[in-house]
Amino acid sequence: MKRSEVIEARNRAIKMLAEAGIVITPEEAENLEVADFGLGRLEKEGLQIVVYVNNDRYCAKELILFPYQTCPEHKHPPVQGRPGKQETFRCRKGVVYLYVPGEPTPSPNAKPPSEYYTVFHEIVLRPGEQYTLPPETLHWFQAGPEGAIVSEFSSPSVDEADIFTDPNVKRIPIVED
Repeated sequence: MKRSEVIEARNRAIKMLAEAGIVITPEEAENLEVADFGLGRLEKEGLQIVVYVNNDRYCAKELILFPYQTCPEHKHPPVQGRPGKQETFRCRKGVVYLYVPGEPTPSPNAKPPSEYYTVFHEIVLRPGEQYTLPPETLHWFQAGPEGAIVSEFSSPSVDEADIFTDPNVKRIPIVED
């Protein structure tokens, strides 16, 4: 991913947060992560992340998704003797379609952007609605037509340990000049 793409995506995410009335500090804006998961398709498969806190006890983030942008299917395995990450997603703006194991939804709202998606039980989150994922739950999510902002509250996050169903995913972004 080129640095110019990161800057553009970061600015779009900051604008979305401001439009939603979510205030972040200049330091949080500077550190806002833009993840294309090494796939080079940020608009289709990507995520913008503000990390408020991530320590050995808990984690809080803001997840910003552009219209129809998808966070690829993954799960959070046990790390350093701890169970996998348990996380609660609370929709703040827009609509997000969350997919988890279970009976496949007959006519899901989201469209998987590649063949590496295997769980299709749909949970629709609108502003003010939330859902908690137990540790090691395979999941993916996609924003609706206006994009979405989702607050995440979880046990500690170790992103580099996440397991993705797409073998091409690289969780930690590589930025080129």
